[in-house]
Amino acid sequence: MISIPFVKIHLTGKEYDYISKATTLHGDGTFTQQCHALMQKLFNCQKALLTHSCTAALEMTALLLDIQPGDEIIMPSYTFVSTANAFVLRGGVPHFVDIRNDTLNLDETKIESAITAKTKAIVPVHYAGVACEMDTILQIAKKHHLYVIEDAAQGVMAKYKNQFLGTLGHFGTYSFHDTKNIISGEGGALLINHETYNELAEIIREKGTDRSHSRRQQIDQYTWQHVGSSFLPSELIAAFLLAQLEQAESITARRLKLWDMYHAAFADLETADLIRRPIIPEGCEHNGHMYYILLPHAEKRMQLLNMLKTRGISSVAHYVPLHNSPAGKKYGKFQGILAETESLSERLLRLPLFVDMDESIIFRVVDAIKAVI
Repeated sequence: MISIPFVKIHLTGKEYDYISKATTLHGDGTFTQQCHALMQKLFNCQKALLTHSCTAALEMTALLLDIQPGDEIIMPSYTFVSTANAFVLRGGVPHFVDIRNDTLNLDETKIESAITAKTKAIVPVHYAGVACEMDTILQIAKKHHLYVIEDAAQGVMAKYKNQFLGTLGHFGTYSFHDTKNIISGEGGALLINHETYNELAEIIREKGTDRSHSRRQQIDQYTWQHVGSSFLPSELIAAFLLAQLEQAESITARRLKLWDMYHAAFADLETADLIRRPIIPEGCEHNGHMYYILLPHAEKRMQLLNMLKTRGISSVAHYVPLHNSPAGKKYGKFQGILAETESLSERLLRLPLFVDMDESIIFRVVDAIKAVI
């Protein structure tokens, strides 16, 4: 029996052609500049900067906001470690808040009770490319004079009320890791939505120097201006990414078609209360990044996970909530019991979904799951 991978890299056909035309290996060459221009046009954002990962983009926001030891950053516990690590590196304290039962996103109704005199920012994570309730989050941030950093690692091409994720807060961060929709192997981007931070972001990204000004011949010699690091991807990464960005709409459309097939095929199991399917709130346009099902309890998920493995079907259970992890207990804080986070994280199972997936694979996965459930 042919095994079914969880993810599989999709090539548009131009990636290696563009790589062969790259005239330099270091960052910020012609292909990087083309990516910046295309992202700014595609997402209608004020400024976009490529980074070597979404983690790097998040780390840049911590530097841009001058996060100091003891500063608190509100975020969900149900997220990848980079969301917290980026701020812990500066001495910040992740303040973990529970998630919503429907979208598995940061529960906006829990945010204000987590705000203290030390709170500096809110980091909504758009899980599975489905938007958080951004109107409410932005209102809370404005009321309490807080920054909003969108962790849109999974949200490239997704929208909230017709606006692209990553363009609503002060900053947005994207991932182009090869498990994402638009890929470059490794890679990410920082979207800057307030021009106040444009110049400083360029300096931080270039090891704390004004080298980008020198490259544009605005100064004769660059020098160290601010604390920073090396956040640039190589020109080869940018060349690969450009080919993907040029096909972002068609890639998203294909993923949405596959997502819809899964969703329709599982309707009967949800009607019978045997699983729960993803919920997409009104006003949210997701990007088909992920299809998951929620099982009744952890034991049923483990049974299904093992069964799929025996049939050559790769599926994934994630995340271990950060507030329960060793590092989360050491560096973060939370109040009470994060009941939804703990329950949902124990019951969620991600299914195979990739652009070049033959539609027959979906029915094979669905039939295997129905055979057990």
